[in-house]
Parts: sequence; C-alpha cells; structure tokens
Amino acid sequence: MSGFQPDQPHAEVRLSPNFGQRRDEMKPDMIVLHYTGMETGDGAEAWLCNPASEVSSHYLVHEDGRIVQMVRESDRAWHAGKSSWRGDTDINSCSVGIEIVNPGHALGYSSFPKRQMDALIELCLGIVERHNVAPERVLAHSDVALGRKVDPGEKFSWRMLAQAGVGHWVAPSPRNGHAMLRPGDAGAAVEELQSMLALYGYGVEITGRFDAQTAVTVQAFQRHFRTRCVDGVVDSSTLSTLRRLLAALPGGLD
Repeated sequence: MSGFQPDQPHAEVRLSPNFGQRRDEMKPDMIVLHYTGMETGDGAEAWLCNPASEVSSHYLVHEDGRIVQMVRESDRAWHAGKSSWRGDTDINSCSVGIEIVNPGHALGYSSFPKRQMDALIELCLGIVERHNVAPERVLAHSDVALGRKVDPGEKFSWRMLAQAGVGHWVAPSPRNGHAMLRPGDAGAAVEELQSMLALYGYGVEITGRFDAQTAVTVQAFQRHFRTRCVDGVVDSSTLSTLRRLLAALPGGLD
C-alpha cells in the first residue's frame, strides 16, 4: 500500500509501515490518547513512520492543529503495547490510537495549546461517529497501561473533551485532604475500592490489600479524573468521583 484516502476529512497522510490486521476481525470501539514524549512533533512523526521503531499510531495531532494520519482506521496500529481494559488485552486490535505532540514529563511537560485541543476534539468526534465509540471507551494510555505509562498526563484537559461531547467524565468532587485508604491498608474497604476500579475497567486484581498495583491504579484514575493531586492515596474526593462515574455509566452501575 503506497497511500490511502484519510478517514478523517482534511487530515494529511503519511504512511507508516508499522501496522497489521486487527485480530479476530475485531473492529475499533475505543480511542486511546497518548502524548509523543519527544522534543519535536516532526521527530515524533518521523519515528512513528520509521520501520526500526516498531511503533505507530493512527493519528498524530501537532501543536498547531495539523492532523496527520499514518495508519488506516481499519488496520491495527502499534501504539498501546502491553495493556488491558475490561478484560481485553489486545487493545491495539480494538482501538484507534492518537498521539498528541507534547514533550512529556521527561522533557519539560507543558500544557496542550487550545488550537491542538480543538483539532483533537474534531478528530475524536469523527472517530466516535464512524465507529460508534461509547464515551467510557475514550481513554488515556495511562488507563490501559497501568504503572507503565503516564500519558497524556494530568495537564491534559478531559474537561474540554467532555464539554464537546467526547468521553466519560464528571467534575471531580472537592478535596478535603484527609486520606481514607493508603498503601499498606487491607480489608473490606480496600476490596470494595478495587472492585469499583475493576468495574469501571481498570486491570487491577481484587485482593483486599492496598498493594503497589492498587496504588498505581489509583494514580492512573486520578491522572484522568482528579488531576489536582495524583498521589495514589484515596481521599474522599477520589472515592466520591469514582462512585459518581460508575453511577453515570449506561445502566447506572454503582
């Protein structure tokens, strides 16, 4: 394949060789958002199209709002790596991956410009319409790759996406600074917390022990839904926000 017509109107096309077929005839029903974590957008674009990298994404959104499509939405891009959500472990086969140009935490993490966010929202709306993506399946790389990835990070505005009709989100409950559960705790309250996180979709094991895995899961949740303090400690704000998100799922799960 030397080229293709973009799935997203007005997107530029730069073909990446790093793709394959979606497994078991799976169709994309999820969007996974990443940041590039590189010094420049041009460098990230080149890397995603370099066969030596063995990584790719369907789209790249530059800081100036330009959208580049590198893999057709019908194909399987290599963006999620080892990951899981709601028991699915081949996230690449059920998702559309979007890289957002940003240097990331290691290179001077910065806010995402409005022009870039506006372009991203338009792109996500198009993907949602084409593939009937449910709001709760618009996710961060950090949601599906627990403890391994932190992108797009706490400076990313999930609020802006939700206000435009993209993603599942509630305004975070106010903080009071009092810890309710923390690493080292054990018992029924920890088991309930783990069960709620797993019910939402996170790949956390239900053990009744607030272990390292639970802490990184709480951090991932906070990084998406309660960004003002990402510490892995469960306070009333974290717990209340999680309960309200579950209640807002289709069917009113709580």
